[in-house]
Amino acid sequence: MTVNAVGIYEKALPTGLTWEETFDLVHELGFNFLEFSVDESDERLARLDWTERERADFRNAMWKTGSRINTLMLSGHRRFPLGSADPRVRAKALDMMAKAIDLAVDLGVRNIQMAGYDVYYEPKTESSREWFIENLRTCVEMAAKKMVMLSIETMDDPFLNSLSKVDYLKTQIHSPFLQAYPDVGNLTAWPENDVAHEIESNIDNIVAVHLKDTKPVTADFPGQFKEVPFGDGTVDFEAVLRLFNRLGYNGSYTVEMWTSKAADPIAEVKAAKAYFDGLFDKIGIVQEPILRPAA
Repeated sequence: MTVNAVGIYEKALPTGLTWEETFDLVHELGFNFLEFSVDESDERLARLDWTERERADFRNAMWKTGSRINTLMLSGHRRFPLGSADPRVRAKALDMMAKAIDLAVDLGVRNIQMAGYDVYYEPKTESSREWFIENLRTCVEMAAKKMVMLSIETMDDPFLNSLSKVDYLKTQIHSPFLQAYPDVGNLTAWPENDVAHEIESNIDNIVAVHLKDTKPVTADFPGQFKEVPFGDGTVDFEAVLRLFNRLGYNGSYTVEMWTSKAADPIAEVKAAKAYFDGLFDKIGIVQEPILRPAA
Protein backbone atom coordinates (compact mmCIF):
# COMPACT_ATOMS: atom_id res chain seq x y z
CA MET A 1 0.00 0.00 0.00
CA THR A 2 1.28 3.45 -0.90
CA VAL A 3 0.10 6.91 0.10
CA ASN A 4 0.06 9.48 -2.70
CA ALA A 5 -1.04 13.05 -3.24
CA VAL A 6 -3.55 13.49 -6.06
CA GLY A 7 -3.79 16.76 -7.96
CA ILE A 8 -5.83 18.34 -10.73
CA TYR A 9 -4.54 20.24 -13.74
CA GLU A 10 -5.45 23.92 -13.70
CA LYS A 11 -7.07 23.77 -17.16
CA ALA A 12 -9.62 21.27 -15.89
CA LEU A 13 -11.24 23.92 -13.69
CA PRO A 14 -13.57 26.78 -14.60
CA THR A 15 -11.96 30.10 -15.40
CA GLY A 16 -12.87 33.45 -13.86
CA LEU A 17 -12.42 32.40 -10.23
CA THR A 18 -10.15 34.12 -7.75
CA TRP A 19 -7.14 32.09 -6.60
CA GLU A 20 -8.76 31.59 -3.21
CA GLU A 21 -11.93 30.31 -4.87
CA THR A 22 -9.86 28.06 -7.12
CA PHE A 23 -7.94 26.52 -4.21
CA ASP A 24 -11.13 25.99 -2.25
CA LEU A 25 -12.66 24.25 -5.28
CA VAL A 26 -9.61 21.98 -5.61
CA HIS A 27 -10.21 20.74 -2.07
CA GLU A 28 -13.99 20.50 -2.50
CA LEU A 29 -13.43 18.25 -5.51
CA GLY A 30 -11.23 15.96 -3.41
CA PHE A 31 -7.74 16.88 -4.62
CA ASN A 32 -4.62 17.64 -2.61
CA PHE A 33 -3.10 20.22 -4.93
CA LEU A 34 -3.41 22.22 -8.14
CA GLU A 35 -0.96 21.84 -11.02
CA PHE A 36 -0.12 25.40 -12.08
CA SER A 37 0.13 26.18 -15.81
CA VAL A 38 2.51 28.51 -17.64
CA ASP A 39 1.64 27.62 -21.22
CA GLU A 40 2.35 29.34 -24.55
CA SER A 41 -0.51 31.84 -24.28
CA ASP A 42 0.35 35.48 -23.61
CA GLU A 43 -1.98 35.40 -20.59
CA ARG A 44 -0.17 32.59 -18.80
CA LEU A 45 3.33 33.56 -19.96
CA ALA A 46 2.69 36.88 -18.20
CA ARG A 47 2.75 34.97 -14.90
CA LEU A 48 6.53 34.78 -15.27
CA ASP A 49 6.58 38.55 -14.79
CA TRP A 50 4.25 38.74 -11.81
CA THR A 51 5.07 41.57 -9.46
CA GLU A 52 6.13 41.02 -5.87
CA ARG A 53 2.60 41.93 -4.83
CA GLU A 54 0.99 39.44 -7.23
CA ARG A 55 3.26 36.68 -5.95
CA ALA A 56 2.44 37.60 -2.36
CA ASP A 57 -1.31 37.58 -3.08
CA PHE A 58 -1.00 34.12 -4.64
CA ARG A 59 0.98 32.79 -1.67
CA ASN A 60 -1.51 34.27 0.75
CA ALA A 61 -4.39 32.58 -1.08
CA MET A 62 -2.55 29.25 -0.83
CA TRP A 63 -1.80 29.66 2.85
CA LYS A 64 -5.31 30.84 3.70
CA THR A 65 -6.86 27.78 2.04
CA GLY A 66 -4.22 25.28 3.19
CA SER A 67 -3.18 24.65 -0.41
CA ARG A 68 0.04 23.97 -2.29
CA ILE A 69 1.35 23.70 -5.83
CA ASN A 70 3.41 20.56 -6.43
CA THR A 71 4.41 21.36 -10.01
CA LEU A 72 4.65 24.39 -12.27
CA MET A 73 3.82 23.01 -15.71
CA LEU A 74 5.99 25.03 -18.11
CA SER A 75 4.68 24.23 -21.58
CA GLY A 76 5.48 27.72 -22.90
CA HIS A 77 8.66 26.30 -24.41
CA ARG A 78 6.51 24.83 -27.17
CA ARG A 79 6.21 28.38 -28.53
CA PHE A 80 9.75 29.41 -27.58
CA PRO A 81 11.77 26.17 -27.78
CA LEU A 82 15.24 25.55 -26.42
CA GLY A 83 16.24 23.96 -29.74
CA SER A 84 15.08 26.72 -32.07
CA ALA A 85 17.20 27.63 -35.09
CA ASP A 86 16.65 31.29 -34.16
CA PRO A 87 19.15 32.42 -31.51
CA ARG A 88 16.69 35.08 -30.30
CA VAL A 89 14.10 32.38 -29.60
CA ARG A 90 16.67 30.27 -27.75
CA ALA A 91 17.62 33.30 -25.66
CA LYS A 92 13.92 33.87 -24.91
CA ALA A 93 13.57 30.22 -23.87
CA LEU A 94 16.42 30.52 -21.39
CA ASP A 95 15.03 33.78 -20.04
CA MET A 96 11.66 32.08 -19.54
CA MET A 97 13.31 29.30 -17.58
CA ALA A 98 15.22 31.72 -15.36
CA LYS A 99 11.95 33.53 -14.61
CA ALA A 100 10.09 30.24 -14.03
CA ILE A 101 12.70 29.13 -11.51
CA ASP A 102 12.43 32.43 -9.63
CA LEU A 103 8.63 32.21 -9.70
CA ALA A 104 8.76 28.64 -8.39
CA VAL A 105 11.03 29.71 -5.53
CA ASP A 106 8.73 32.62 -4.64
CA LEU A 107 5.60 30.43 -4.71
CA GLY A 108 7.13 27.48 -2.86
CA VAL A 109 6.96 25.18 -5.89
CA ARG A 110 9.63 22.46 -5.88
CA ASN A 111 9.21 21.00 -9.36
CA ILE A 112 9.02 22.49 -12.87
CA GLN A 113 7.67 20.13 -15.50
CA MET A 114 9.25 20.75 -18.91
CA ALA A 115 7.76 19.79 -22.25
CA GLY A 116 10.14 17.39 -24.00
CA TYR A 117 10.24 19.13 -27.38
CA ASP A 118 13.45 20.19 -29.10
CA VAL A 119 11.22 22.27 -31.38
CA TYR A 120 7.51 22.13 -32.13
CA TYR A 121 6.53 24.62 -34.83
CA GLU A 122 9.74 24.39 -36.88
CA PRO A 123 11.66 21.55 -38.57
CA LYS A 124 13.57 19.08 -36.41
CA THR A 125 17.25 18.81 -37.26
CA GLU A 126 20.43 17.46 -35.72
CA SER A 127 21.14 21.05 -34.71
CA SER A 128 17.76 21.43 -32.96
CA ARG A 129 18.65 18.38 -30.87
CA GLU A 130 22.09 19.75 -30.00
CA TRP A 131 20.78 23.22 -29.13
CA PHE A 132 18.11 21.62 -26.95
CA ILE A 133 20.63 19.59 -24.98
CA GLU A 134 23.07 22.47 -24.63
CA ASN A 135 20.36 24.81 -23.38
CA LEU A 136 18.79 22.16 -21.16
CA ARG A 137 22.16 21.84 -19.44
CA THR A 138 22.06 25.58 -18.75
CA CYS A 139 18.50 25.26 -17.42
CA VAL A 140 19.51 22.45 -15.06
CA GLU A 141 22.47 24.48 -13.78
CA MET A 142 20.17 27.44 -13.07
CA ALA A 143 17.60 25.23 -11.32
CA ALA A 144 20.17 23.37 -9.22
CA LYS A 145 21.51 26.62 -7.78
CA LYS A 146 18.05 27.29 -6.34
CA MET A 147 17.22 23.67 -5.43
CA VAL A 148 14.36 23.41 -7.96
CA MET A 149 13.73 20.11 -9.77
CA LEU A 150 13.27 20.04 -13.55
CA SER A 151 11.28 17.04 -14.77
CA ILE A 152 10.79 16.25 -18.44
CA GLU A 153 7.39 15.02 -19.53
CA THR A 154 7.12 12.11 -21.95
CA MET A 155 5.47 13.71 -24.94
CA ASP A 156 3.04 13.47 -27.84
CA ASP A 157 6.10 13.96 -30.04
CA PRO A 158 8.74 11.38 -31.03
CA PHE A 159 11.68 13.47 -29.78
CA LEU A 160 11.18 12.50 -26.11
CA ASN A 161 8.27 10.07 -26.04
CA SER A 162 9.64 7.51 -23.60
CA LEU A 163 11.29 7.28 -20.21
CA SER A 164 14.23 5.51 -21.84
CA LYS A 165 14.92 8.61 -23.92
CA VAL A 166 14.79 10.81 -20.84
CA ASP A 167 17.16 8.40 -19.10
CA TYR A 168 19.59 8.59 -22.01
CA LEU A 169 19.41 12.39 -21.83
CA LYS A 170 20.53 12.10 -18.21
CA THR A 171 23.74 10.45 -19.45
CA GLN A 172 24.49 13.73 -21.21
CA ILE A 173 23.49 15.95 -18.28
CA HIS A 174 24.47 14.50 -14.91
CA SER A 175 22.36 16.08 -12.19
CA PRO A 176 19.88 14.99 -9.54
CA PHE A 177 17.88 18.07 -10.52
CA LEU A 178 16.95 16.59 -13.92
CA GLN A 179 14.31 13.87 -13.70
CA ALA A 180 11.31 12.40 -15.53
CA TYR A 181 7.59 13.16 -15.43
CA PRO A 182 5.82 10.36 -17.32
CA ASP A 183 2.42 10.92 -18.86
CA VAL A 184 0.97 7.41 -18.89
CA GLY A 185 -1.30 8.34 -21.79
CA ASN A 186 1.56 9.56 -23.95
CA LEU A 187 3.66 6.53 -23.03
CA THR A 188 0.85 4.17 -24.01
CA ALA A 189 0.03 5.89 -27.31
CA TRP A 190 3.41 5.11 -28.89
CA PRO A 191 3.42 1.47 -30.13
CA GLU A 192 7.18 1.11 -29.67
CA ASN A 193 6.88 1.61 -25.89
CA ASP A 194 6.61 -1.35 -23.53
CA VAL A 195 4.88 0.68 -20.83
CA ALA A 196 5.52 -1.68 -17.92
CA HIS A 197 9.19 -2.10 -18.81
CA GLU A 198 9.57 1.66 -19.27
CA ILE A 199 8.25 2.35 -15.77
CA GLU A 200 10.06 -0.52 -14.07
CA SER A 201 13.39 0.36 -15.67
CA ASN A 202 13.15 4.05 -14.89
CA ILE A 203 11.28 4.26 -11.58
CA ASP A 204 14.30 5.88 -9.90
CA ASN A 205 13.95 8.89 -12.24
CA ILE A 206 10.21 9.46 -11.79
CA VAL A 207 9.15 12.39 -9.61
CA ALA A 208 5.50 12.81 -10.68
CA VAL A 209 2.92 11.13 -12.93
CA HIS A 210 0.23 12.45 -15.26
CA LEU A 211 -2.96 10.40 -15.50
CA LYS A 212 -4.41 10.95 -18.97
CA ASP A 213 -6.10 8.71 -21.52
CA THR A 214 -5.07 8.59 -25.19
CA LYS A 215 -5.69 6.77 -28.47
CA PRO A 216 -2.64 5.20 -30.06
CA VAL A 217 -0.47 6.20 -32.98
CA THR A 218 -0.87 3.84 -35.95
CA ALA A 219 0.34 3.75 -39.53
CA ASP A 220 -2.66 5.79 -40.67
CA PHE A 221 -3.62 7.69 -37.47
CA PRO A 222 -1.49 10.29 -35.64
CA GLY A 223 -2.92 9.33 -32.27
CA GLN A 224 -5.17 11.39 -30.00
CA PHE A 225 -3.29 12.84 -27.06
CA LYS A 226 -5.86 15.24 -25.58
CA GLU A 227 -9.51 15.26 -24.57
CA VAL A 228 -10.00 11.48 -24.57
CA PRO A 229 -12.49 10.66 -21.79
CA PHE A 230 -11.05 8.34 -19.14
CA GLY A 231 -11.85 4.78 -20.10
CA ASP A 232 -12.40 5.60 -23.80
CA GLY A 233 -8.73 5.34 -24.73
CA THR A 234 -6.28 2.45 -24.52
CA VAL A 235 -4.47 3.21 -21.25
CA ASP A 236 -4.77 0.29 -18.84
CA PHE A 237 -4.96 2.48 -15.76
CA GLU A 238 -5.51 -0.42 -13.37
CA ALA A 239 -2.38 -2.20 -14.57
CA VAL A 240 -0.27 0.97 -14.55
CA LEU A 241 -1.41 1.98 -11.07
CA ARG A 242 -0.84 -1.55 -9.76
CA LEU A 243 2.67 -1.34 -11.14
CA PHE A 244 3.42 1.98 -9.46
CA ASN A 245 1.95 0.64 -6.22
CA ARG A 246 4.09 -2.52 -6.38
CA LEU A 247 7.21 -0.40 -6.98
CA GLY A 248 6.43 1.68 -3.88
CA TYR A 249 5.98 4.93 -5.80
CA ASN A 250 5.09 7.70 -3.33
CA GLY A 251 5.20 10.70 -5.66
CA SER A 252 2.13 12.57 -6.80
CA TYR A 253 -0.47 11.79 -9.45
CA THR A 254 -2.07 14.60 -11.42
CA VAL A 255 -5.33 14.08 -13.30
CA GLU A 256 -4.69 15.88 -16.59
CA MET A 257 -7.84 16.91 -18.41
CA TRP A 258 -9.35 19.85 -20.25
CA THR A 259 -12.95 21.02 -19.80
CA SER A 260 -13.17 24.25 -21.82
CA LYS A 261 -15.64 22.57 -24.22
CA ALA A 262 -17.69 20.94 -21.45
CA ALA A 263 -21.21 22.05 -20.62
CA ASP A 264 -20.53 21.27 -16.95
CA PRO A 265 -16.77 21.26 -16.18
CA ILE A 266 -17.31 20.51 -12.50
CA ALA A 267 -19.36 17.40 -13.28
CA GLU A 268 -16.63 16.12 -15.61
CA VAL A 269 -13.93 16.61 -12.97
CA LYS A 270 -16.08 14.86 -10.36
CA ALA A 271 -16.58 11.93 -12.73
CA ALA A 272 -12.84 11.67 -13.36
CA LYS A 273 -12.10 11.78 -9.63
CA ALA A 274 -14.67 9.05 -8.96
CA TYR A 275 -13.11 6.94 -11.73
CA PHE A 276 -9.68 7.07 -10.12
CA ASP A 277 -11.02 6.77 -6.57
CA GLY A 278 -12.51 3.44 -7.58
CA LEU A 279 -9.21 2.25 -9.02
CA PHE A 280 -7.26 3.42 -5.97
CA ASP A 281 -9.62 1.54 -3.66
CA LYS A 282 -9.35 -1.59 -5.79
CA ILE A 283 -5.56 -1.49 -5.89
CA GLY A 284 -4.84 -0.30 -2.36
CA ILE A 285 -3.51 3.18 -3.10
CA VAL A 286 -4.37 5.60 -0.29
CA GLN A 287 -4.75 9.26 -1.08
CA GLU A 288 -2.96 11.69 1.20
CA PRO A 289 -5.42 13.49 3.54
CA ILE A 290 -6.57 16.87 2.27
CA LEU A 291 -5.15 19.62 4.43
CA ARG A 292 -7.47 22.27 5.75
CA PRO A 293 -6.39 25.67 7.08
CA ALA A 294 -6.09 26.01 10.83
CA ALA A 295 -9.15 27.55 12.44
